[in-house]
Amino acid sequence: MFDEDDLAEISKRREEWEEETLRPSLERGERQDRFATVSNHEVDRLYTPADLDVDFLDDIGFPGAEPFTRGVYPTMYRGRTWTMRQFAGFGTAEETNERFHYLIDEGQTGLSTAFDMPSLMGLDSDDPMSIGEVGKEGVAVDTLRDMEILFDGIDIGEVSTSFTINPSAAVIYAMYIALADQQGVPRDEIRGTLQNDMLKEYIAQKEWVIPPRPAVSVVTDTIEFAVDETPNFYPVSVSGYHIREAGSTAAQEAAFTLADGFAYVEDCLDRGLDVDEFAPLLSFFFNSHNSIFEEIAKFRAARRIYARVMDDWYGAEDAAAKRLKFHTQTAGQSLTAQQPLNNIVRVTIQALAGVLGGTQSLHTNSFDEALALPSEKAVRVALRTQQIIADESGAADIVDPLGGSFAIEKLTNEMEAEIMAYITEIREMGDGSVREGVFDGIEGGYFHREIQDASYEYQQRVETGEEVVVGVNKYTIEEDTSLEIHSVDEATQDRQLERLARVKDERDDEAVASTLAALEDAIDEGENVMPWIVDAVKAYTTMGEIMQVFEDHYGSYSEEAAPA
Repeated sequence: MFDEDDLAEISKRREEWEEETLRPSLERGERQDRFATVSNHEVDRLYTPADLDVDFLDDIGFPGAEPFTRGVYPTMYRGRTWTMRQFAGFGTAEETNERFHYLIDEGQTGLSTAFDMPSLMGLDSDDPMSIGEVGKEGVAVDTLRDMEILFDGIDIGEVSTSFTINPSAAVIYAMYIALADQQGVPRDEIRGTLQNDMLKEYIAQKEWVIPPRPAVSVVTDTIEFAVDETPNFYPVSVSGYHIREAGSTAAQEAAFTLADGFAYVEDCLDRGLDVDEFAPLLSFFFNSHNSIFEEIAKFRAARRIYARVMDDWYGAEDAAAKRLKFHTQTAGQSLTAQQPLNNIVRVTIQALAGVLGGTQSLHTNSFDEALALPSEKAVRVALRTQQIIADESGAADIVDPLGGSFAIEKLTNEMEAEIMAYITEIREMGDGSVREGVFDGIEGGYFHREIQDASYEYQQRVETGEEVVVGVNKYTIEEDTSLEIHSVDEATQDRQLERLARVKDERDDEAVASTLAALEDAIDEGENVMPWIVDAVKAYTTMGEIMQVFEDHYGSYSEEAAPA
């Protein structure tokens, strides 16, 4: 952006400034010897044009145009703000439905559904493994009846809904489609996102039923089905959030997430799908942590890498196939039980980073989440945080307001180089295939080691005080951390079991058996399983019954089979 003479003059003037102005000031010292981000990426005192190696048009450009560094849409939040999508789900479908209505009344613009552990693992509430976990950390969903109650009074043709679920995601997707059919909403009009990212489960979150390769094949089934049936519904949200929560650095989060995304792209291409048809339906999900400039740089670098790789490696031609669209959630790992109101400030900074980084939707964590499920008061504060940023701060009024900042552009370049180094390494592990490299990395423990080392290094810095956590290792006080906290009624499990028993008693058992047999045949024949799962849920087949068909066919993927 500057010619050689300009850069030479800037470098000369900087040397003079360092000698004449900076050096006397440094004699008094700075507040610490080294300054670094949460990921331990060292940052300089000052950035100038001499630090940059960018071509404005090729590397930065304009919003809504390749390489999308500045955002995926030309007007960004001047057109409309990001979707405010607060995560909600607990107890039975009735209780979560009530919370959904509360959030909509408070101005939330999209729903996001949390499921309990049995549902996440594809188990029914009456399974012995579910005892004590029903409705505890999300809503219990066993059959289509639960989905009907969950969205009672909500027109799913008018709302966008996200489902955070993975091993049993195809079943939830089928239930939502069945609900649309019931409500008379055309399938091509339903909007929302299914997390459905199995690769990150084997890398970080560790919720799985069947082995990685068949699990990815089912993900591809949902993508293929969505292209034909629900073109406004994102069938997968490739998720870095959980990779970051497991302890990765910002660059590792972005690199491993993008690698997973490219693995799904390769699987779809092998299926014979057209990249310009399916890639626009891929979405992503990132964490936003405390180091605001690092996070903004991460988001910008990820967009640029995605656009270039989709073009260069996978032959995408349609601009929509090269746009990295993503949801952001503030960092749960950063929340503290000590001085919990401090979390409001942390969440505000993290949310602002997501907005300045160009997110398409955002969840802000509640200040009491380190203690329990969030209370209504805490949920309202979390939502109001987004609304204040959108309507009062001015952050949404300028597209990519930090674009062109010497610091941001340098950090974006550094982040891009670090991310691409990881992706290239993974691709080489797979002999030119990112998908095979990801499988190899899962089976060989590569991702676990990388994340474990980063997590250990971070915790060491916290223990020594090099990394300050306010209220934990600095500025501590004697306190009572008790708050008004939300708890799940102990009778929740009984109510859910009673409903499940009624559904099983009232349904047509022959229809259930027939749909399960048809699903088993589809798996045997290598057909797309989604139409058969939709038929099964319409017969009120349970989630556990459907998932058992997959486990019987492919076998389970146990903790012993996974890398340590």
